[in-house]
Amino acid sequence: MLIEWWYWIVIGISLIGLELMVPSFTIIWFGLGALVVGAASSIWSGIPVAGQIALWSVTSIGFTLLWFTYLKPKGDRTHAGMSKEGIVGETGIIIRGTEDSYGRGIVRFRISVLGADEWNCYSNTVLTVGDSVRVVDIEGQILKVTKI
Repeated sequence: MLIEWWYWIVIGISLIGLELMVPSFTIIWFGLGALVVGAASSIWSGIPVAGQIALWSVTSIGFTLLWFTYLKPKGDRTHAGMSKEGIVGETGIIIRGTEDSYGRGIVRFRISVLGADEWNCYSNTVLTVGDSVRVVDIEGQILKVTKI
């Protein structure tokens, strides 16, 4: 059985096209592996079928490992679902002060923070209405703030 070089090109383009319909981001590497085999077969026409399949396997696995090991973007770019990173550092105004240190008050933000304009808060110091504060931590649904 003889596998022509252009068969590999068609298979590669088909697999890359399939990646567009099934976004798993793994099928594309097998398509690129097929394109490499197609290019190699067009240059060296005497590669046996077993060698072509072996080359396709090695290049596909190599591309996949290369992506997941070195090229894939690291970390989470957004803080979606992570309340602490989404609110720490925000500033607001106290609209209900605390009677003593560690008492509860209410802080209002100019822009909604995590879906709410007003949050319960506490501080190590007494807060009065109109104080500007910065969020330093979140514990459940209560913010720890400091006066700025």
